[in-house]
Amino acid sequence: MTGTSILIPAHNEAGYLPACLQAVLASDPAQGPVEVIVIANGCTDNTAAIAQGFEEQTLLKGWRLKVLDLSEGGKLNAWNAGEAAAEGDVLIYLDADVNVSPPLVGQIAKALAAEAPRYASGRPNVTVQDDALTRQYTRFWLTTPFMTHGVPGFGVFAMNRAGRRRWGHWPDIISDDTFARLNFRPEERLSVSAEYDWPMIEGFARLVQVRRRQDIGVAEIEERYPELLVNDDPKDNVVPIWKRALRDPVAFAAFAAVRIAIKLPILRSSNRWVRGR
Repeated sequence: MTGTSILIPAHNEAGYLPACLQAVLASDPAQGPVEVIVIANGCTDNTAAIAQGFEEQTLLKGWRLKVLDLSEGGKLNAWNAGEAAAEGDVLIYLDADVNVSPPLVGQIAKALAAEAPRYASGRPNVTVQDDALTRQYTRFWLTTPFMTHGVPGFGVFAMNRAGRRRWGHWPDIISDDTFARLNFRPEERLSVSAEYDWPMIEGFARLVQVRRRQDIGVAEIEERYPELLVNDDPKDNVVPIWKRALRDPVAFAAFAAVRIAIKLPILRSSNRWVRGR
């Protein structure tokens, strides 16, 4: 099979997976065949059964659905298993709590239809439900260089087979999206115009826990794979933090409070895979 494989790891994602799959199956047509691979890993709920329930809808669209029900948990193990089952030339890695817009799959497939190694993602629409502090934190976070430069790729990232051959099995790391992104030079990372909805962790304690975990994940990449750091995005024309703080002091106060709490020995978890949802 040529075409596109959409890989969705799902550990106890019964609450999020239906919306994710509905959004995927509402996608515009893409060049070549498309397969959706849900990797239920270490689930104690009915995630796998929910995924199987989308088989008819997937077939009606002319796509294929594969559901892998793994007894062992772990996102990196899920990536490895999903890739082993994937047949597409383009690999899209999609978190189960993310909803893609209709053009995204097709735009990514078109962008990655190249022989040279390429990486791609869409434009994240970061969503917040009703937590005021999270809303303020998010508003400032969206002004950080990570969000304003390059292709962040959290929640959804993709690569062609030539790019995926740059490493073997996924290593046991926290920040899989950072690892994938930094295996490509900035000029090899492509941003398409289509958006996807990515839900921000809500609540002060959960923000601190999950953002601390993300910091640890990035530090892990820096320690274990320092050679990848040359592929980080250049920080030319970055607006200094003090200017951004003056423009939006309330949002900066929320952002700073979370960043300070991350450094303090509070709200710590011994679980390196702590989840915010």
